[in-house]
Order: sequence, then C-alpha cells, then structure tokens
Amino acid sequence: MKKNWWKESVVYQIYPRSFKDSNGDGIGDIPGIIEKLDYLKELGVNVLWISPMLESPQDDNGYDISDYRRVYKEYGTMEDYEKLLEEAHKRGIKILMDLVVNHTSDEHNWFIESRKSKDNPYRDYYIWREPVNGKEPNNWGSVFGGPAWEYDPQTEMYYLHLFSRKQPDLNWENEKVRQEVYDMMNFWCEKGIDGFRMDVISMISKDQSYPDGKMNGGLYGDFGPYCVHGPRIHEFLQEMNREVLSRYDVMTVGETSGVTIEDAQKYAGEDRNELNMVFQFEHVEDQGSDHGKWTTEKYDFQEFKKVMIKWQEELAGKAWNSLFLGNHDQPRSVSRFGNDNPAYRETSAKMLATCLHMMQGTPYVYQGEELGMTNAYFTELKDYRDIESIQYFHEYTEAGIYTPEYMMKCLMLRGRDNARTPMQWEDSYQAGFTEGTPWIRVNSNYKEINAKQQLSDPDSIFHYYQKLIRLRKEKPVIVYGVFEALYRDHDQIFAYTRTLEGEKLLTVCNFSEHVAEMEIPEEFQKNAECLITNLGRKDFGKKVILKPYEAFVLYRNL
Repeated sequence: MKKNWWKESVVYQIYPRSFKDSNGDGIGDIPGIIEKLDYLKELGVNVLWISPMLESPQDDNGYDISDYRRVYKEYGTMEDYEKLLEEAHKRGIKILMDLVVNHTSDEHNWFIESRKSKDNPYRDYYIWREPVNGKEPNNWGSVFGGPAWEYDPQTEMYYLHLFSRKQPDLNWENEKVRQEVYDMMNFWCEKGIDGFRMDVISMISKDQSYPDGKMNGGLYGDFGPYCVHGPRIHEFLQEMNREVLSRYDVMTVGETSGVTIEDAQKYAGEDRNELNMVFQFEHVEDQGSDHGKWTTEKYDFQEFKKVMIKWQEELAGKAWNSLFLGNHDQPRSVSRFGNDNPAYRETSAKMLATCLHMMQGTPYVYQGEELGMTNAYFTELKDYRDIESIQYFHEYTEAGIYTPEYMMKCLMLRGRDNARTPMQWEDSYQAGFTEGTPWIRVNSNYKEINAKQQLSDPDSIFHYYQKLIRLRKEKPVIVYGVFEALYRDHDQIFAYTRTLEGEKLLTVCNFSEHVAEMEIPEEFQKNAECLITNLGRKDFGKKVILKPYEAFVLYRNL
C-alpha cells in the first residue's frame, strides 16, 4: 500500500464560531485559534480542518459564502489567517480549508448580478427555471425543510437551493463557474493551505431534466437520485484535480452523503485522480425513520457494527477511509454512541475513541470530543440557533407530524447545536470561551467537563486521546495493518485485529453498560503487550469478563 502523510495524520475539526473568542464579542475567531495551537500540539493532532471562515451573512453559520477571497470580519482579517498558517506550520500542524462550492450566499456578487435580468452575464452561474403551471419547477424539498425552489419576482423565475433559500446552487454545467472555483482554490493553495474538506461535493452535478422526486413520508419529493453523485460528478472532480489539486501536495476529503462502497472507490480510488478520501455517513444515518434524523430512537449497535466492518473490509486496498463519530452536523458522539451519564461518560468516551482510532483510515477528532463533551439538551426552542432545527420544528409541528413536546425531544437528541456549543476550556465564566455573552449558550456541565481540569489529570479523556494519537505515530500496523473483524454477531462487543508484516493488534470494546464475556484469541493469551486500556486491566487470560464500556488493545510481534 502506498504511504502518504494524510494517511498517517490525525485531523482535528474546529468550528471557529465556538472554539475560542479572543475579543469578548461572544464569537470565536482566528486569534482565538492561534492562542490554542499549543493545546492542539500537545494533544498530538497534526491537521486542522476549520469550518468556513470566509465572508458570509451567517445564515448557515458560514456555509453561505458571499466572498471566496475575504475572511469573515468577525473572525478576523487576512493577516490573521496568514499568521494562523504560519504559526500552525511552525508547530508541524497543517490547515485544511472548508471548500463550499455547491452553493454560494444569495449576497454573493455573482448572485446579485444573476437575479438582475435574464440576459445578465452572471445569469447562468446559477440554476434558474420557469414556473410550471404557476408553481415550482418540480416537487423537490430542501435539506433544511420547505421547497428547494425560491420564486424571484424580479425575473418571474425560480432558482434552485438544495439548502437554505439564502444558499442558491451554483450551475456547474457552466464552464465559467468551474473556472472561477479553480482560480479561487489556486489562490488559497498559493497562500499555503494544506488541503480542502469539500462541503456536499457529491451534489455539484445535477440531472438536467429536473424530474419530480419520490415522496418519502415528508411534504416534498426527494432530490437525491438527481443531485447526489450526479451524471458529471467524476468528470468535474477529475477536472478540478488537473486544474488545481495535482499541482500541490494537498489533502482532500469530500463530504459525500449517500455514498456506496462502489461510489467511494470512484471518488477516492488511488488511480482515479479525484480525492484522497470521502466522508461516508452510513454509520450515523437513521435506519427506518420516515422523518430522517428526527427521531428519539437509540442507534442500533448491531447495524452500526455491520456498517463499520463493511467499510473497513470492502475499501481495503481500493480507497482510504475517513474515521469519525462526530462533527458539526452530528450530536455529540459520547451522548449518541456511548453513555453520557456521569457514571459512564469517561469510560465510554475512551472506549469509542479506542474503537475508532485503531481502525484503518484517517481519524477525525471533533472539537471537545477529546474532553468527552456531551449534548447540550436545550429544553427551549429559543436556545437553538441552527436553521435546520428551527425550520423543521416549525414545519413538523405545524403540519401535525409531531407534537411540539416530541419535536423538542428530537432536537435535544439530534439537533446540530449539540455539537456547536462553546468549547469548554475551564470552569470559570462562560467556560473560558469568551468574556462576553456567547452567541449560543454554554453547556451547563462545563464545571465538570473542561480542558483545564483534564490537562492536570493524567487519567483524563484528553490524555487518553493523546496516547491513542501517539500510538498511531509509533506503530505502522495501526495505520497500514489489515483489518479482520471478530465476534461479528455479538450484541455488545466490537473486536477486531490489525496485521502488518511482523506485527499484530487486537482491539476489544464493550459498547454496553452490562458486563460481556469473551475469549481472547490464543495468539494473544501469552507474550502480548497491552498498549492501552480504559479501565486499567492487567489480566488478559483465556477468558475475560469485560466491564461496562471497557476497551483495551493488545499488541504482539509475530
């Protein structure tokens, strides 16, 4: 297998709005990130993916960009960004930029021009369609609720927005649009960035017939079959690779929801000249709910394990995995896949990290995950800031799909704001995030869960993550070893081995709050070294009784 720096890296995702505020305005900023680079270096991560920091009206917290070459004023200046690159690089840390090019903000100059008249030179930068029988061109619904088309009275036509109405989709069929995007990417690569995380990149190519979508229990048709992995997607990405990516030593990861194993091999195959890896979401998607993520059902461990194993086995030797349990769009991983009850929070957070970091692929740590930060569980709608949560609350309660009480429970468990509350730095005012009033409420458990306390405790979740990251740098088997699943049908245990030349690892994780019994494979019963354990286990005989959420990794030379 080909060796690459991005395969050997551990990525840390920063949501800049919530990471660290340096000037007391309640919003995280670039100087705040610079201030915490030593903390990140101590953790051991060597790549930062920073969610969008470019000029934006912040309708979708920066994923609505109004100027691709200017830094968002509340985050800082271009000089601040250049200093961030310089200071990060000094510490051996690379920076990934969030590339948002499926859509822009409706306040981007291209769109302001585009909507002026049907013959404006920028008209074709976006997707405009005539009304059909006085209504939307088709029945598609947007990701954030409501229709995916917005009527514009100025030219009496509709424009497409797969997300918010303030996020019109770019028309990638237009060669000028593609060239604008590549020029902008080259501009940032020349500044010295180290790669791109590409937002909803699998949606940039649309089926040009724009047919109605299937009704899946909601109020609108599903655009997925016509806009996700569309007809020209691989052509566009190969062109992007030729025009930009192949010219620099950069890392690329594409956000590709609904991706199959076969799709992933096309996007990220070693010889495909497209991307280095993709984010697949099968393990965090909801099986069987008519209303997508809006459910109070707990995840199905057996299904989760099956999906994780499938991606390890079927991408092996064909494409590279990205490993994650949480990000800015998901609930907190310990609240969802572990147990955030104080009795089990630390143990289960360490267990989840062990399971993920010992697999093949590049691991991603979402800010606060290394502290075991939990869902915020806001009980009132006024505390939510996320456009998706607020719009679906109104849409589903007004349509009588859910009661307000049930929908609030859904938001508490599944809303994106759970991951967006301020980073908990210390147990003082506003968790040390800001000296002002934060843009969103701090999680009330910051006195118990914060970085200051964990840095001083050698047994903390932070130090456990630090050790996992160090092990990955020391043992090539963790990066490049062959994966083999054990106990496939066990309803509590996730166990697997990794093998590379003369080295072999055994990872064992109990995903439940009950004890679980297992037999250690014979080759690990003697002469095996315990690399890491979350409950201090010393005894690894033939049979072990795993405590709730226990995890350990055994290693031996063959």
